Amino acid sequence: MSRVQLALHVPDLEAAIAFYSKLFGTQPAKLRDGYANFAIAQPPLKLVLIQGKPGEDTRMDHLGVEVESSEAVHAAATRLAEQGLATDVENDTACCYAVQDKVWVHGPGREPWEVYVVKADADTLAKQKESTCCATAAQPAAAGGCC
Repeated sequence: MSRVQLALHVPDLEAAIAFYSKLFGTQPAKLRDGYANFAIAQPPLKLVLIQGKPGEDTRMDHLGVEVESSEAVHAAATRLAEQGLATDVENDTACCYAVQDKVWVHGPGREPWEVYVVKADADTLAKQKESTCCATAAQPAAAGGCC
């Protein structure tokens, strides 16, 4: 099963968790420091919430498509490159409390999209090296996000 992902920076993580739990009728699938994600069955959606700065409006971090396998990620990378889109492939990358394979592209308005598979849990929100992955509220991602 594939599903669309929406990752948001929210000013109040607890309030956002309460709101989205009510809106979608489910609790977060993963809860960590400054981070929550929901695996919503209907509509098929992966909703990611990342703690932002208090008082700021909620903003989009990035969009994505979660797929079932690394093979699906690699097929998407090939297809997107063949369509003339600039791609950035990351394999076995750890961010947003998960180990993932992913490919990044940007839409015409510079909106970051990832096609990714979650391979395992990880212990950290942000990558230790420079990346497009999971920016913090203090240091937003310039090229994209993750999760």
